[in-house]
Formats: sequence, C-alpha cells, structure tokens
Amino acid sequence: MTKKQMLKKRCSNTILTRNLLSVACVIVAILTASCGNDDNDAPTVITHNPAAYIKDDGKLAMLHAMRDVDGTGRLYEIDYTADYRLDDVLKAGYTQTDQLFSYIAYLLYDSIPKSQAKVSLGTGCSAFAAPERQSGNFMMGRNYDYRHSTADGKSYKSIAAILVHTAPAGGKRSISMVDGMNLGYGKGFYTDGTTDLSLLMGLPYAALDGINEDGFAIGVLSLNENQTNQQTGKPRIGTTTAIRMLLDKASTVNEAIQLLGSYDMDMRGSGRGNYHYFMADATGDYAIVEYTRSKGETTPRVMEVLKGNDTLRCVTNFYVSPTMVGTTDGWGSKHGKVRYDTLRNTLRANNYVLKAADAMPLLQAVSQPPTEELTSQTQWSALYDLSEKTLRLSILREYGKTFNFKIK
Repeated sequence: MTKKQMLKKRCSNTILTRNLLSVACVIVAILTASCGNDDNDAPTVITHNPAAYIKDDGKLAMLHAMRDVDGTGRLYEIDYTADYRLDDVLKAGYTQTDQLFSYIAYLLYDSIPKSQAKVSLGTGCSAFAAPERQSGNFMMGRNYDYRHSTADGKSYKSIAAILVHTAPAGGKRSISMVDGMNLGYGKGFYTDGTTDLSLLMGLPYAALDGINEDGFAIGVLSLNENQTNQQTGKPRIGTTTAIRMLLDKASTVNEAIQLLGSYDMDMRGSGRGNYHYFMADATGDYAIVEYTRSKGETTPRVMEVLKGNDTLRCVTNFYVSPTMVGTTDGWGSKHGKVRYDTLRNTLRANNYVLKAADAMPLLQAVSQPPTEELTSQTQWSALYDLSEKTLRLSILREYGKTFNFKIK
C-alpha cells in the first residue's frame, strides 16, 4: 500500500469514528433528557382529579372525559355513558335529596363513602313556549336563576354549569342542564387537583331542565309554599327524579302528564320551598303542572295541569292555578311578577309567535343580575328548539356569546 493510500484510509477511519461519536452523543443526550432529574426538563404529566369511590375503568374514563366548553371552568359537557339504573331509583322511592343521593352512591359507586354527600336544590327561573315565525319550529325558552350565597351572605359562589348527554338502554336520548354547585362543584372544580369527582355519578338525577330526542322539554321553577307531599298510595317520586324519568320516557306533554299522574309527588327535602313544572313538545303542546292545596289543607297534594290557552305559554315563580289565589305565592304574588308581565306582554304583542332572533333577547329581558334575592342571578339561558332537538345556551347573562348543543 502506498503512502498516499495509507493516508486516505486513515482519514476515512477518522471521519467514521467522528460520525459514530456524534451519533452516540445524540443518543446519550436523548436518554439524559428522558431520564434526567432536572425539574425544568421533566416531561409534562397529565393528571386527573380524584374519584375516590369509583374503581371501574369505564366509569373513570367517563368522568375523566368531561370537556371545559368555554375554557374558564364555568361550563362543562359530559357524555354520561354508564347505566344510571333509573328503574331501581324509581322502585326505591327516595325523594329527599340527601337520601336520594346516598342511594345513588349505593347503586353507582364502587365503594361507599363514610359520610353522606351534601346535595341541595334551588331554582327561581322563567320559562315560555312559542312557535318560531319563519320556520314554524316550536321553541321553549328557560332562564335558570339562583344565587348561591357565601356563608356571610355578602357575596355569591361561582357555579359550574354542566351539560349532560344521556342515552339509556331502552330509553330516550337527551341533553340536560345541571347546576354543579347543587352537588358542591363550583367554577373550575374539575381541574383544581383536589375536588373528588365521585358525585358526578349522580348527574342524571340533578337535571333542572332538558330536552329529549322526541322534542319533549321540561324545566322546574320555584314557589314559596309548603312542599308537596301527595299521599294517595301510589309509588313516590321526587322533584328531580321526575325530570329524569320524563326525559327518558315521555315523547309528548300528554305522555308526561300521564306518567306524573301515576306517582305521588314528594318535594320534601328538596330545597327551601315548593316547585312547579313547565313543559312543551315538538307538536306545539305546552303545559304548567302545579301541586296545589285543597280547601282547609296546608300541604299541597293535588296535581293540576294548566294548558289550552295562550296565556299559559309562560310562567315564573307564582301559581297560575285559580285555586291558589290568596296564598303566599298565589296569583297576584310579586314573586317573579315583573318578569312574568314582560314575558306575557311580549308574547301577546307578537300573537304568541316569535322570530328566532327575538327568542334569546326575550330571555335576556327577564334575566337577573346577582342581588339579595335568593332566586336572583341568571346562571344560564336555554333556548330549546323542540323541532330540531337542539339547545342554544348562554351563561351568566353573556348574551354576546352562545353555545350550541344537539342530542347525540
């Protein structure tokens, strides 16, 4: 081998060695970055809030798939895919809120907590139903109003509104709205790293308004009156369990009325007062269902259905039944009267037909800022299209920003 050839071979070996060293350095650098202890170099780890009483992988996956819709922790969306065992809940007949959710824990949790969950219910609200002028679609509008005061009463707690998709086997698909604070879940709870998510298993039984796949919609509104306790010997049902049952089983207002009539309503232990329901469906039917007092009685026990004329297309927080005139929240009560007059006068001026563009502004006109009244502070405004089975939603009176949902 000539001197020139030997030099050329040496250079080639040097280049090869350098290349191998470079590759080795890159590998070492990668391994070092992957295994290093430097906090600044640590990979991002995605963590979830605990769900101490849920062990089932499917349930955990459902709870950990909740979405923060507006990115601020004020509005969440969840696909509730577990079996929430409505038939068992109906058979058990628990109506007081704490008892109901203790039973739900027994049914749906994988281990039972030692202490009872603190669950509440409060709702003020306004609602109306009207056909849409151009399309002929039927609409139901509903404001959910409630002020969660702090312990000192000087301020209020910021809630998390939760939209819940359900698709029960053998039942109707629906979307419904839950006030997270009724379950103890406030703004941003889902990613605070500490709040236990187990109670989210009870979401189907905390619905305050919603719509199902057949276009039946319902909302609950408060009344200052002794709480309903029917005692006719029929199976008992509570305030929000009734909403879940109707969303799962009723296609029309008439079917909902028949279903409600097959149960004894017991509203004791759910919030501070009594409630009535406003409902509407895709055929254009609508009704107010109230539980009223017989003469000489102090407890509401009589189920009344009010429908059939256009003056009943709206409701707020007093009885519309003539049998309750002169009671605390009977006709003539000031509880929600200004809001009621705005709804009724607007609907009457438009011959009880609204343009789609005017429906949400009507909800805005009867919305409430947080004040000292317990039923104040509009948490959400929901406009249900009963024909299209959709929901247009605004939270916290931010009417320049709306969210659109549909039944899956």
